[in-house]
Amino acid sequence: MNDMTAAHRTLPFGTYVMVTNLGNDRSAVVRINDRGPFARGRTIDLSYAAARVLGVVGPGTARVRIETLRGFKAPDDSQRADIWIQVGAFSVQENAYSIKRRLDRAYKGVVVTRLKTGRGTYFRVRVRTDERAAQGLAQRLAGEGYPVIIVRE
Repeated sequence: MNDMTAAHRTLPFGTYVMVTNLGNDRSAVVRINDRGPFARGRTIDLSYAAARVLGVVGPGTARVRIETLRGFKAPDDSQRADIWIQVGAFSVQENAYSIKRRLDRAYKGVVVTRLKTGRGTYFRVRVRTDERAAQGLAQRLAGEGYPVIIVRE
């Protein structure tokens, strides 16, 4: 429920997909870890965390685009993971840099990273943190209205 996961009828377990809400252009990367959905006309069931990031918790359903991320690997537990709080993923680079400039005033370590997929390029706005401060920083950013995801890479 609190992980960035989803259920899909046919994709192999462990597959990573980028799901984009076509109504608000928010995107999130999720890992397929379950089977479903079993409701007619639905393609994917998102965890609560993923639904919150995509802005579909209230309405419950949305039209989405699903892109399989080939070669995307989860961080290896034997390696020390970098911790990021992601506050947005944008298809328009200037939108990402606008958020970055706003966050730069109050936060250190704000970056824009590029993610290329088969459907296009996304610009992710992230704030670097450490394990100790991640929860507090995520809560602070969420309190300011940002759709936060804690990312360990």
